[in-house]
Amino acid sequence: MNSEKAITCPGRWESLLVCTDGSDEGGNAVTQALALGQACGSKVYALQLVEIVPEFEAVAPDLRVCLEEEIHRQKVVAASEAALRGVQLEYRVVHSVSPFAAIVAEADQIQPGLILMGRYGRTALLHLAMGSVTARVIGLSSVNVLVVPQGAALSFKRLLIASDGSPYSDAALTEAIAMASRASSELLGVVVAREEGEIPEAQEIVHRMLTAANREGVSFQGFSPQGLAADDGVIQVALENHVDLIIMGSHGRTGFKKLLMGSVTERVIGQTPCPVLVVKKK
Repeated sequence: MNSEKAITCPGRWESLLVCTDGSDEGGNAVTQALALGQACGSKVYALQLVEIVPEFEAVAPDLRVCLEEEIHRQKVVAASEAALRGVQLEYRVVHSVSPFAAIVAEADQIQPGLILMGRYGRTALLHLAMGSVTARVIGLSSVNVLVVPQGAALSFKRLLIASDGSPYSDAALTEAIAMASRASSELLGVVVAREEGEIPEAQEIVHRMLTAANREGVSFQGFSPQGLAADDGVIQVALENHVDLIIMGSHGRTGFKKLLMGSVTERVIGQTPCPVLVVKKK
């Protein structure tokens, strides 16, 4: 912990909710949540999810005992780290047949300022899209979600806001400007023009972002890559400029109870090596 770089708190979050399924990815999310809680003076709720699979328990009756032992070990580790950081930690264990529904229910009860999650869980097979639990929590919860990939550490020195000019992106821009102002961050913006005919609109959106940032005294640098898929353009700008965090808006699908966010946001989260903050439109 002594080798970590200090985090400047970019938000006003009285409490944080971090979710883990016991995987390495979930464990890293807990570590980053405690670091953020230390920087922001936030209480951290750690939610350990245990998915109930009756078929497994029927053929492996000792499975529950083994899981409980591992959960206890992880709880002790998290409590020790929280104590070293001076962070108030409440560790909750929830057994559920529907992990994403359990997370949303806990968030409704706790009302955290932010939810932190890993990108994948224990069952992830492909690295082209995020895990289904994370996707569903983003789609269903009203709380902003910070997705932290395995091995990534939180930093807020260089923020990238990705926009398509929609109201969802406008909400993300407002959050990005506020975070950059609080943390004295460099703010970058990207609007991808996939075709030549989209270039004027992309440039106009970048100009609006610049105006909004300057109005709040935040320095801003805009990019409008051309001829790329939207997710590829966002990731390219993020990698080339070594950003610490990508900020994007979320929107639900209109036909299926808003279970998933927009496909571009989902693909960016699935492929970028840096954390992604998904901002919900209030």
